[in-house]
Amino acid sequence: MNPTADKPLRAFRLRWGRWLRRSLVCLGTLAALVWIFYAEVDRRGQRDWNQYRQAKEAGGEHLEFQAYIPKAVPDEQNFAAAPIVKSWIQTDGGGILTNDLYARAADNISETKNAKDKGHRHFVDLVAWRMASDALQAGKLERKQEFGTDRMELSARAEAAPAVLEGMKSDEADFEELRLASGRPYARFPIEYDMEDLAQIPLRHLAIFKRVCERLNLQACAELAAGQPDKALADVKLMLYLADAIKHEPFLISYLVRAACFQIAVQPVWEGLAEHRWTESQLQELQARFQHYEFLADLDQSLKEERTFGIREVDQIKKRGLGTVYDLFDIERGDFDGFGGTTWHKEFLNSLGRILPAGWYDQERLKYCIFFDAQTKGVLDLAGERVLPSQIASNYAELTRQLPDPSLPPSVKSILHHQVIAANILGFLRSIPVKAAAPQTAANQAAIACALERYRLASGQFPETLEALTPQFMSRLPDDVMTGQPYKYRRTEDGQFVLYSVGWNEKDDGGTPGKHGLFDDQEGDWVWAYPVK
Repeated sequence: MNPTADKPLRAFRLRWGRWLRRSLVCLGTLAALVWIFYAEVDRRGQRDWNQYRQAKEAGGEHLEFQAYIPKAVPDEQNFAAAPIVKSWIQTDGGGILTNDLYARAADNISETKNAKDKGHRHFVDLVAWRMASDALQAGKLERKQEFGTDRMELSARAEAAPAVLEGMKSDEADFEELRLASGRPYARFPIEYDMEDLAQIPLRHLAIFKRVCERLNLQACAELAAGQPDKALADVKLMLYLADAIKHEPFLISYLVRAACFQIAVQPVWEGLAEHRWTESQLQELQARFQHYEFLADLDQSLKEERTFGIREVDQIKKRGLGTVYDLFDIERGDFDGFGGTTWHKEFLNSLGRILPAGWYDQERLKYCIFFDAQTKGVLDLAGERVLPSQIASNYAELTRQLPDPSLPPSVKSILHHQVIAANILGFLRSIPVKAAAPQTAANQAAIACALERYRLASGQFPETLEALTPQFMSRLPDDVMTGQPYKYRRTEDGQFVLYSVGWNEKDDGGTPGKHGLFDDQEGDWVWAYPVK
């Protein structure tokens, strides 16, 4: 063997061995650092999340969706178990209430009556509905036809009412069955509460109930014009029952639909008051119903329930893949820029999600809850029965200031700062409180208006001040949810009155409504008044 020839080989082996050992040491060190990093992220994430959860639970709050699921009730006491309700839900509402006048002509009724002055309530244009009914009977109703009039005087509406009521007769049996079922004290719908993805839970009954309320509203207004207040009251009570039937569902969308159904039910009450159609006993019943509504406290509860959705959404992202945030940010509209093609987005995020430590998801839950709490902090004053619009704006401005560098793509910013879910709630939550302030204001004003009408029936005119209503006609006057102060009120020269809240801008505009709807969230007052006769 040639020692000279083996020398380079030995040197190579020595160099290779040293390189291999160093590489293994480096890899081992890197692996140890990665393990330490993951362990520390997991430890911190679990610790921080547990601390937050324990603090909330100590205060009596729950962060588990299961805590808010309504309890089961016996079928004989359950409105949702009534045959008609069960059949509607099972068929997803398909084919129901499709032959009445509302279903066949609603798209042909002009909305110009609302466009005249969006800040004031208006009578339902029964004359336009009768014109649409006549066209249907003659077989001449075309899709592009539009009917609208300014015939709001009682005589014209009374003349049109029989045709409208005739057009709604196909719903009579269904409404009677619903009325019979409304005698049941509870409503617990067959909702699949055990679904992993809460966002996929079907809530078929919500759209159905709103559809029913729209028809009952038209029918009740026609009944009032036709001099049938007893029937109108029965329809109003059914609308209010339907709205309250979804009160205890742990979904924010249920709260919003309930508020919408309630607002629909207020319309015929307003029309009956404007035309002095309600009797003393009917007014007492309506006033009592309106006085028990607590939309602000109900929203507070609904927000706590909504918070559990975001927590569960993080669990779903962890399970299905981080690429599911694609749907949250709506990449196709350009809100999730910085990565290129949409398919590549999902693949990249899914790969990233598989290597993220578990603690990252804990921090995501925590950041979501922190943002949620900060956005809703101080917005509702339940003790004072108030909503604070200025606090909502302040919360939003502060959270916006805390966001990371806006020059970073939203994708990178959200992932690095644990805002995949949290970043989505800022604008969304900011728009919710007004949807509680509006129905609560409507309830308060409707109750006061019923008491005012009772005063008029007793004395022949409306009072000079609201204080004259207590204690005979109202034990306690509700305050404006915007200010915590009494509602603004004045008697007008034509013997009517103007009752109003200062509205979302928290400014007294003298009873002048805004231009963007009855409950304008930008300007003007929220007004309850009747047309000048």
